[in-house]
Amino acid sequence: MTYETVFSTPVGPLVASADDRGLTQLSFARHGRTRFDSANAEPRNTVLSAVEAQIGEYFAGKRKVFDVPLHLEGPEFHVLVWNALREIAYGETLSYGALARRIGEPDAARAVGTANGANPIVIIVPCHRVIGADGKLVGYGGGLKRKRMLLDLEAGRLALAMV
Repeated sequence: MTYETVFSTPVGPLVASADDRGLTQLSFARHGRTRFDSANAEPRNTVLSAVEAQIGEYFAGKRKVFDVPLHLEGPEFHVLVWNALREIAYGETLSYGALARRIGEPDAARAVGTANGANPIVIIVPCHRVIGADGKLVGYGGGLKRKRMLLDLEAGRLALAMV
């Protein structure tokens, strides 16, 4: 069974989906979607409740590590990259090339970028912590403004509150 919800955050509404094994998607809502049609909803499960609570704690500056179960599915290389993203500590950044070296694929910076762009779980799988080799912000599905906000939040340069 698949469960879904949409909830508000300081960086815009997030869509969360989970199955009985864990969180499968956390993405920025598109096309003006700001709430979930509960008339067609399955009952919320504990994973979605935990995701919403932990994201709230993250934006309040009270959570640096997420512990909700994830169900990551995709090509093997993508899953390898997504798991490596989870190893980048709160408040730290890493270049695509450095992440490629970290997973033992030093010539795969572009492939790491592709996998990073396909990340189905924003914030919790922190693809926003990957930057260009020159230290500049590049490539973020949620837009560079959101990426900057998340990095500033984690660096203590910005206080955000749940809406």
